[in-house]
Amino acid sequence: MTEIQIAYNKIVQHIGHNNNIDISSLPAADAHNDLQSQVKKLLSEQHSNLPNKAKERLTHEFFSAGPLETLIHDPEVTEIIVNGPETIWYEKRGELHEFDDHFFSPISFQNFLQRLTTESRIQVHLDRPFTDGYWRQYRVHVIIPPLAQGGAHLSLRRHPENPWSLTRLEDVGWASPKALKTIRDMIKNKMTFLIIGSTGTGKTSVLSACMQELKSTERVVIIEDTSEIHLPNKLSVKLLARQDSQGLLSNIDQCELLKQSLRMRPDRIVMGEVRGAEAKDLIMAFSTGHSGGMGTLHADNARQALYRLEMLIQMGAPQWSVQAIRHLIYFGVQGIITVKRVNGHRQLAAIHRITTLEETGFCLESLEI
Repeated sequence: MTEIQIAYNKIVQHIGHNNNIDISSLPAADAHNDLQSQVKKLLSEQHSNLPNKAKERLTHEFFSAGPLETLIHDPEVTEIIVNGPETIWYEKRGELHEFDDHFFSPISFQNFLQRLTTESRIQVHLDRPFTDGYWRQYRVHVIIPPLAQGGAHLSLRRHPENPWSLTRLEDVGWASPKALKTIRDMIKNKMTFLIIGSTGTGKTSVLSACMQELKSTERVVIIEDTSEIHLPNKLSVKLLARQDSQGLLSNIDQCELLKQSLRMRPDRIVMGEVRGAEAKDLIMAFSTGHSGGMGTLHADNARQALYRLEMLIQMGAPQWSVQAIRHLIYFGVQGIITVKRVNGHRQLAAIHRITTLEETGFCLESLEI
């Protein structure tokens, strides 16, 4: 056991004994300052031999993000994965690394999760043992036992402070100038397209980059379940789905938000991620006059994306025939941009244009990249 771990255990025992309370529960908000004073006093009186860095680390364990504090303030860390109190991984420059620090106890980890969910205004409990939200500059996902084995699991994905642009993507070698010109032409000509790829390939970043190409006079209505996409201009708005874990308010999904967006005079409709029955309403909107829309979809290639889109539309309209659904997609979607990840680096994989719809399915034209 390290010196700093021993100091932590002694402070926990001292506070629990002196306050005659169970240290496993967080103190009330009005006792926070008193507890902080106690910890600082103990550090100065009984652990004065500890280096200042160790004292700061202990303070973080009790009152902020513990071992995650270092990672959170590193701008190159794009993702943090916490598999219980003792295992932490982080992504940096496209590669995962195991962190050499951990929470000092399961109780400490639980207390941090309580602080995080309180600050994020989200809830996770036995009745709903998972939740999504937004904390500081991170998108948050938490899942707890009994669904998560070995303790609560936490995933944090950094939301970039400055939105990507196609120019920045070119600078980092994401795609060739010719490919980026093709994408700019697609946006300028109000082609409706989907950005597809597997998890972690940068679909949302590319979508945000495409939005930066829009005119300041174009009104975009963005629909998301978690806020990630930057607004392209002052005229545009964002609608967020609502999932009330307490059951006090009605849940509002992306289907309902899409219906509302149609009454808001959109020049373009953008959906952060198409993942359910809202696909039917989205493609209906795309195919009935709302051109130039964009969205992301989880799929590895263009044909898989179209097949998955068919299935998602069937979720919203099980009575429709496959042929009717394919005609709807053909009228609503003109292009597919595929992104990939190679050796930790995100890249453009392909650009396809949907040319015709035959009895056997869609005909795709692969554009030069």
